[in-house]
Amino acid sequence: MNKIQLIALLQDTKTTTLYYFNLSEDELSKSYGEGKWTIRQILNHLADAETVLYDRIRRIIAVPKQVIWAFDQEAWAKQLHYEYFPIAINKNIYSAVRESIIYLADEYYEPLGSNEFVHSETGLRTLKEEFEKVALHNQNHIHQIELALAR
Repeated sequence: MNKIQLIALLQDTKTTTLYYFNLSEDELSKSYGEGKWTIRQILNHLADAETVLYDRIRRIIAVPKQVIWAFDQEAWAKQLHYEYFPIAINKNIYSAVRESIIYLADEYYEPLGSNEFVHSETGLRTLKEEFEKVALHNQNHIHQIELALAR
């Protein structure tokens, strides 16, 4: 993926995701499968994941070659009560953090993209890979939301 493609995907997934934050309560309670997260839970997860990945990106830019710990998304969902956490709060967080990620991608994707870090679970990774993870992770959850809405 090049910088132009990355930024386009970051912007497209942002626009689509922000639209989903405005769904009705009935729509937010839909799930894409038995025992799977509801749309509300997915959106709350996306806001939290965005902040975690944003922190990682900033760390990799500022101090490469460090170990960065994974986060337990299931624990976050349970302990932060994704099933009823106010969606409006996370909509604003998601939007602001995504704007900053887009800015950082524009500034640093190419000149510092090879900066390395060690992810505590997946091993050696680069800044470029982490930027791409933001967009692809979001795209995957948009697909799940689309499946839930189609049910």
